[in-house]
Amino acid sequence: MVLVYWIIVGLIAGWATGKIMRGHGFGTLMDIVVGIIGAIIGGWIMMALGAAPSGGLIYSILVAILGAVVLTVIVRAVSGRSAARMG
Repeated sequence: MVLVYWIIVGLIAGWATGKIMRGHGFGTLMDIVVGIIGAIIGGWIMMALGAAPSGGLIYSILVAILGAVVLTVIVRAVSGRSAARMG
């Protein structure tokens, strides 16, 4: 059941990040991967800021979106891809 939870959070976070970052997303599977990795990054950021690592589904999605946006910014900076070229 935990795996399904992470897949749902990853999919929602990946999709939302694609919309926030003005891209078309990376496809369903990669959106899930970006969202899950974003959740890990977002969780690390929130713990570094002193936030409690709990809060339910909405909190998890928001933290995953934060991390996925940070991940996308880093990937675009390293690869040289801008939002304008992505779509």
